[in-house]
Amino acid sequence: MARVTVEDCILQVPNRFELVMYAAQRARDISAGAPITLDRDRDKNPVVALREIAEEKLDHGQLKDELIAGMQKHADIDKPEEVNEMAELEQELAAALAQGGAEAAQPKALPMAEEDEIAE
Repeated sequence: MARVTVEDCILQVPNRFELVMYAAQRARDISAGAPITLDRDRDKNPVVALREIAEEKLDHGQLKDELIAGMQKHADIDKPEEVNEMAELEQELAAALAQGGAEAAQPKALPMAEEDEIAE
């Protein structure tokens, strides 16, 4: 095969999106040192990957599994919040009630500005 076209590969992988994803994964594998199943002929890794797909040298199920595993390595894991603000406020309120009764739990009044200050 002198030249690889999408038409050669689309016969093996009908979905073009999957074809691109498989070829990209295979090219990454080749860059990482995976053995090549055919002669390179001075082609770059993406071209070699497409040639391998067109010539049915690869197992598509294995490529799909490698692709999924590669995507899962970078998944962020949600961590639970360390501080629950509502629980903290409830504890403060309970402590204030236990120490000083209802007066300690009441919010403090803000000082009011005098009428002279407002007029200015």
